[in-house]
Amino acid sequence: MKTLSRDLSWLRFNARVLQEAQTDAVPLLERLKFLAIFSSNLDEFFKVRVATLRRLTKLKKKTRARLGDSPKRQLKEVLAEVARQQQEFGATFREQLLPELNRHHIHLLTEAELTAKQREWTLRYFEKNVRDLLSPVALDDTLHHLFLKDQAVYLTFFLSQPHAAGKAKSKHADERVLIMELPTKRHGGRFVRLPDEGEERYVLFLDDVIRVGAANLFPAYEQVQVNAVKLSRDAELDIEEEVSGDLMEKIRSSLAKRTTGFPARMLFDPQMPKEVLRAIKQKTGITDEELVEGSRYHNFRDFFGFPDFGEADFHYPPRPALPHPTLPRTGSLLAAIGQRDHLLHPPYQSFDYVTRLLREAAADPRVSAISITLYRVASKSAVVKALLKAAKNGKQVTVVVELKARFDEESNLFWADKLKRAGAHVVFTPPELKVHSKLLLIARREADETTRRYGYFSTGNFNESTSELYTDHGLFTADERLTRESAAVFDYLRDQTTEPELKQLLVAPFGLRPGLCALIDYEIKQAKKGHEAYIILKVNAVEDEGMIAKLYEASHAGVRVELIVRGIGRLVPGQPGFSENISQRGLVDRFLEHSRVYVFGHGGEEKVYVSSADWMTRNLDRRVEVAFPILAESLRAEVRQLLDFQRNDNVKARDFENDFIPAVEGERPLRAQEATYAWLKGLKRRQRKA
Repeated sequence: MKTLSRDLSWLRFNARVLQEAQTDAVPLLERLKFLAIFSSNLDEFFKVRVATLRRLTKLKKKTRARLGDSPKRQLKEVLAEVARQQQEFGATFREQLLPELNRHHIHLLTEAELTAKQREWTLRYFEKNVRDLLSPVALDDTLHHLFLKDQAVYLTFFLSQPHAAGKAKSKHADERVLIMELPTKRHGGRFVRLPDEGEERYVLFLDDVIRVGAANLFPAYEQVQVNAVKLSRDAELDIEEEVSGDLMEKIRSSLAKRTTGFPARMLFDPQMPKEVLRAIKQKTGITDEELVEGSRYHNFRDFFGFPDFGEADFHYPPRPALPHPTLPRTGSLLAAIGQRDHLLHPPYQSFDYVTRLLREAAADPRVSAISITLYRVASKSAVVKALLKAAKNGKQVTVVVELKARFDEESNLFWADKLKRAGAHVVFTPPELKVHSKLLLIARREADETTRRYGYFSTGNFNESTSELYTDHGLFTADERLTRESAAVFDYLRDQTTEPELKQLLVAPFGLRPGLCALIDYEIKQAKKGHEAYIILKVNAVEDEGMIAKLYEASHAGVRVELIVRGIGRLVPGQPGFSENISQRGLVDRFLEHSRVYVFGHGGEEKVYVSSADWMTRNLDRRVEVAFPILAESLRAEVRQLLDFQRNDNVKARDFENDFIPAVEGERPLRAQEATYAWLKGLKRRQRKA
């Protein structure tokens, strides 16, 4: 069966991010942000995937043989592609974005480009604002070991040619190597704005401010060369392999190890003297295997903080969150949900409806219980604050907290502790079962003294911050068919023993894979009978070999399969004999595409599922995921309309080879995210007319 490497496929996705930085139609400072996203993505890739491959290469030969594919070969291919992309990244920055900034009278200067007047200003700035933040450490015999923090930029100083007077009187060696962390946070950012000169605006890296002041910092030496390094450490917790003992302690222990994990990559300035690199390797234990040639500057994610200049044209036009067409702006959300189902589409519509619902439930004397799954929450979470209020008001609050949400474990532990102290029942799942589903369930005693459940099912996290950047779908419903099964899922999460009996929801790890296979088999039967058969999938990743084989089987039977894949796509579409009926596209645009939608023709009675799950082995077999059907006909049409925008995008869509999909002759340009915003903006007006 033909499939792509998971890691090379992910790198293809990051290449699409880089394409946005290369696209002239993207506003200037947004292009810089895409460079920052590319850099941040690559950092995480090294911390997790490359680190994992390196660990696998160190396994015993017999154990490696059981893995099938050679980790060493995979690692070699991955590093080669990374090197190619980093060269393209550098060329994009130097040859496209810097000239474009200059054209708009913005100059990101290097130390060598400063005029005498600018150098004098920079030196004064250094003495007043930077010098006291610096604490270089000498890499000499007195230092036995050097620890470099994960993801921090360090500057190295190579001192040579002592002044004659100093050489005669001091104990300095002819050459010295020192190192220190770049004080970005204490300084308040990576960039310094120099005084404007007419309409010309000037910016300097903090690194170069220090380069200007380096001679004052080390007056005993004639030559002071300043270079940069950055270390990424292994961030994979490997908790899934730990199946005994107290999970919280394992998490706490692993978090402590994260900053001291094995080096995954050390980027270094290619102009760095060999003496400096040798000293760093000697003091840290870093080997040539972890060294990756970078550039003069590291941590391009700091471009998220590039000066704004207050010009609207440098950014995407404002897209304020839209009011919902059927949910009230004021008044009871529970009452509105009790009357009908409602779909929410962040960031086009405000996530505040979710936090409002929680606040209303916390204050409502008739609400008896609230259950919720928390995977990633905001640092100042309004969601958790509402839950804390509910617990203090005497509600039975059950919170399933995922401790293994990568890079958010520490935050989740913090909130879990606060919820426990407030009296909430906090549920931690076993190490081998990560809870990735997004469920909220509210139990309320109605006027007739019956208990009614109100639910929210979502593709996105209960996180106000990411809700402004990630495109998701959420369903508010009081439909007993769905809320009853949601309650059964929460019962399973509480005792983790009895699998719920479900008819509507497809729930991993026990029901999602077989449910999807049954739906695909139905399409195969329809195709073999000569009937219309189709599958449309919008997901972040298609990685599981079993599901890929099933889609190949469907294609061979004549089922039309359309894939909209943002990230990893191991399936190879359009190949004669096994995937000729499969097409694939992916979108990268202003917002991060995060929703998952599964559509099956189902003999003319189309089924539409919205889900938290990608088609990856971990999602199908080792996580609690929920795919929920859209039962209301009008809402199914709404999801299909938004999906059709993605299917017909001819501005931001790329094909399997990462080539942009152009409009055909006579076809108008269609940019899915812009079309979605415009369509949702006019939804209430169209509903009134209907």
